[in-house]
Amino acid sequence: MEDNANSSVKYCEKCDKPIDICVCSNEEKAKNKVFVLILQHPQEQDKLLGTAKILTDRLENSQLVVALSRPGLKSILKKDVDPKKWGVLYLGAQKEKPIASGLYALDKNGMICPNKDEILKSLEGIILLDGSWDQAKKLWWRNPWLLKVRRLVLVPEKKSMYGKLRKEPRHESVSTLEATAMCLTALGEDKSIEEMLLNSFGKMLEKYKAHIAK
Repeated sequence: MEDNANSSVKYCEKCDKPIDICVCSNEEKAKNKVFVLILQHPQEQDKLLGTAKILTDRLENSQLVVALSRPGLKSILKKDVDPKKWGVLYLGAQKEKPIASGLYALDKNGMICPNKDEILKSLEGIILLDGSWDQAKKLWWRNPWLLKVRRLVLVPEKKSMYGKLRKEPRHESVSTLEATAMCLTALGEDKSIEEMLLNSFGKMLEKYKAHIAK
């Protein structure tokens, strides 16, 4: 695939990034137990710094869906699932904000569930809303079936690796890849999966810096 505006720039067919930014790998994918579903807003245009396709390249049990709305989990996964065993990561309004870092389950009133640890252990999959903050809110409101799954909030230990490369709406905001990596560890996945994902993200950022410096 080549850029019409600049035919000298070649793009990776898997991640749609310029070859000199691509970090796609031919290595065996990580066998994550908790399924990762990425619902991406159709107008998400940040292809250079986006991370959704890195996730599907690295995680065996993952899927990327580009759509403003879908009927529900069953239509996406093509099988019956219990929505209570799925969680969606969404900041939104919170009546009770966590103090310590970690992954939390909230009830319908925005309060931290007292049995959050039990809820997290029962999850079979997580849903990430990929796009800008405004795009994520639109995905949330255009997919009412998300109200049937567990709402999750992540409080990261560190700021996003994006640094000054991308402005985040809140100090606790991180990339889709970073959020996924931290969530998987919090849900009991091997720490090596998080380390592998963050390592790939770091490589992409370094390549991006070299790319824009040309």
